[in-house]
Amino acid sequence: MIIFQHKLTLKTKLMKRSILYIPILALCLSISCKSDKKEDVTNDTNVEVGSDTKDIPPPPPPTSDKEPDYYKDTKKVTLALDAKSNSGVTGNVIFKQDQGVVTMIAVLGGLTEGEHAIHIHEKADCSSDDGKSSGGHWNPTGQPHGKWGNATGYHKGDIGNFTADENGHASITKVTDEWCIGCGDDTKDILGKAIIVHQGVDDFTSQPSGAAGSRVSCGGIIQ
Repeated sequence: MIIFQHKLTLKTKLMKRSILYIPILALCLSISCKSDKKEDVTNDTNVEVGSDTKDIPPPPPPTSDKEPDYYKDTKKVTLALDAKSNSGVTGNVIFKQDQGVVTMIAVLGGLTEGEHAIHIHEKADCSSDDGKSSGGHWNPTGQPHGKWGNATGYHKGDIGNFTADENGHASITKVTDEWCIGCGDDTKDILGKAIIVHQGVDDFTSQPSGAAGSRVSCGGIIQ
């Protein structure tokens, strides 16, 4: 009887302890779940902060490929070249602008056989007998004189040299987007300038005009 009662008492104590452990275990599980959830929330928060738009630099402004308004214009200027310095050199020049590109075609006569220089000068003034009323080379960008396209610099008026045949005839064609006709850009606009033909050859080195000699023909680029 005593043994049975002792077993019963022991069993009762074990049951009480088991009952006591159950809420403790449940509490531990609850705390563990909350900790896991908190960690998940913290991780999610970190992801959100990392992807916050405030941390992303703004995109660069878009570059504009819009062409200048004058690209839409088709223009043409025709001029006559008058003899200067008692040379007898005459001719005609046509400038045509299309889609921002200017084409110059010059046809000359009365030249001596061989090479001669042709330039654009500052002013459409051919009133003087020697053509010097047209001023110096057209050089709106302040570059040294040189051959067109030279990396060390060249004038916007440095067209270059051409060759006259044995009959004194010559033709010159130049195509460029560095000129315009009446676009208003001082670095490109050829209106109000002059075409000058020289007796000599441009050496592309001598400053400020290439030592091309006297001016034998002149024509103003005017509309």
